[in-house]
Amino acid sequence: MAPIFRTTRRVEFADTDMAGMVHFANFFRYMEAAEVEFWRSRGLSVMMRQQKERMSFPRVSASCDYKKIALFEDLLDIDVTIKRLGNKSVTFGFEISRAGESLATGQITAVCCRVAPNRPLEAIEIPPAIRERLQ
Repeated sequence: MAPIFRTTRRVEFADTDMAGMVHFANFFRYMEAAEVEFWRSRGLSVMMRQQKERMSFPRVSASCDYKKIALFEDLLDIDVTIKRLGNKSVTFGFEISRAGESLATGQITAVCCRVAPNRPLEAIEIPPAIRERLQ
């Protein structure tokens, strides 16, 4: 599936471990930041209001497969695709690369939830106006 959104990120010194490589957990931060930028590019957010309701898209699953290392000051491209748009959830695919060379692929699934004070999160159908912007 072709990317529908691309963002870039420079590897910061704080992202690296004692060996000078990006610590594996930071790839999840890169994917989440790219996801948030994707939402913004569609005029949306992972936390928003629909009419009088607060909604959010908490993550219920995340994975990352590593192919090559990334180093301090590398410029990374992060491509975002929508792998699946369900009734209540969306699954994003990520390709993290450097100068066209694939470094990692990942996936995050988020569920549309109603957020109300003093109540547990409640999964709800993705509203039509939001679904339209995701497609």
